[in-house]
Amino acid sequence: MDVAETLAAMANADGGELVVGIEDDGAVTGVCQPEDRLPMILGAPRSKNYVNPPLPVRFRELQTAAGHRLFHFEVSWSPDVHQLAGSRYLLRVNDQNAPFAADQIAALKAAKTLGLWERSFPPGATLADLDLDLIRSLAPAAWAGRSAEDVLRDRGLIAGRNGHSVPSNAALLLFAKAPARWHPRCGIDFVRWQGIERKHGAELNVVKRLPIEAPLAVLIRKAYEAIAPQIPERQNLQDLFFTEKLEYPTFAWQEAIVNAVAHRDYGIQGASIEVWLFDDRLEVRSPGLPPAPVTIAALNRREHLHVSRNPLIVRTLVELGYMMEAGEGIPRIFDEMDRVGYYPPSLSIVGGMSFQVALRNQPIYDPATLQWLHQYDELALSMDQKRVLAFAHAHEDRFTSRDVQTLLETDIYGASALIKDLIRKGAARSAGKGSRIYGVQQPIQMRGDMPRELAKLLPDLNRRGHLRNRDLQVELHQTRISATRTLKEWVAAGWLAKPAKRGRGALYVPGPRLLHQPQIASGKLETDAIDPEGDAMAGKS
Repeated sequence: MDVAETLAAMANADGGELVVGIEDDGAVTGVCQPEDRLPMILGAPRSKNYVNPPLPVRFRELQTAAGHRLFHFEVSWSPDVHQLAGSRYLLRVNDQNAPFAADQIAALKAAKTLGLWERSFPPGATLADLDLDLIRSLAPAAWAGRSAEDVLRDRGLIAGRNGHSVPSNAALLLFAKAPARWHPRCGIDFVRWQGIERKHGAELNVVKRLPIEAPLAVLIRKAYEAIAPQIPERQNLQDLFFTEKLEYPTFAWQEAIVNAVAHRDYGIQGASIEVWLFDDRLEVRSPGLPPAPVTIAALNRREHLHVSRNPLIVRTLVELGYMMEAGEGIPRIFDEMDRVGYYPPSLSIVGGMSFQVALRNQPIYDPATLQWLHQYDELALSMDQKRVLAFAHAHEDRFTSRDVQTLLETDIYGASALIKDLIRKGAARSAGKGSRIYGVQQPIQMRGDMPRELAKLLPDLNRRGHLRNRDLQVELHQTRISATRTLKEWVAAGWLAKPAKRGRGALYVPGPRLLHQPQIASGKLETDAIDPEGDAMAGKS
């Protein structure tokens, strides 16, 4: 059952909500199942025949103004690992139900036990220990019209005990009047060091130390405010004027702090989150190892892993606007460092008990090269692909497979795969059929006077180097005759041209109003011309 599978995958991750009757594109279609199938759909998540152990699902039926019937399911993070029929385990990753390797089940079960700490109720804690005014002052849209106590109860942050509402550890960390009373090291310690290493004793090189303490609901904002003035700026000469630029991208260091607050192991009470700023790097260190199945290797591959040891805290931080989806933080830090041309973050385990994100303040490229690379932003190039293009740009816009192997320390086949992908994306081209030299291809940029329909086809034109009548039929929903007329108009206006040689079906390549780089005469990118083993005879560019 699709419903049972999705809810089980969510429970194995951080929980979630499922609405049946709304399509992936947001279109409301309503529940279209026959009435005799509804009991099976609604009962599947609670049946051992489909899910073991059964899921504690909350269900309600909704009716839209247009009369569409919707089913709303909600499942919380579960301390159990739920198995589906056929001995399958699924984990919710972004918007997919990903199979979970059987050899990692034990690790996931162990990680689940860590999530019990935030759901525990410390002796002596009462509702009076929470700052209810703080909750009211935050009031995101998700909390509109709800009392502070209802907000806490709906999110599993408080529970009834002996006729009284008592707060969990998560509630106390998020909203306590005095969080340190319940966790002595739940804040952030910022230290600015002089130089590039930590020294002790007579050589102690601490320039500034800032202890930052507050309920987690506002700790992140206070950390931003305290640390931002400490981030150095450097001067860059641009267009004959000096401009100030932060040494670290704002999003990157702030997201590293969010990640630390959301995912640290609060069961470790003898250590706090540490932010250390050296002359050459910034380190954010959080107590606890990444919870299974998260690994350093998986994070370095930028995998989006939706697993948290603190799902109650994570959900609240998402609703307060500090986070997007769980599992997005580290990949987005990689993307941001990549976007500004800096080295990727360094991820490591420190002292066997802390997870560290380190950001270097040295750019990989000089400002001119970085500006040149920005023209490829829409092609979703990897960092290695950008390195190859930057190398080629410094060598007359040409490169060989041997160059790629040397530059990236990869083998023939890794270089071949990367080159083929560059050609497929429209960022490179073969110099000709059978050639072992490849050239940089600059993507066609959108212009203000460009026809709107042609602008929609730019990704295809950049990727393949040409358009066909069929492209207009599919992408613009035109008939064959209308597409032919449109293409003729673009040729007459100089936007497109027909190559002298063409294979089956007419090809339309960039015309004089679009040409700003060399084009292959046939308009066809020679993806089959790659001979990774032939570079032994090719002169290096």
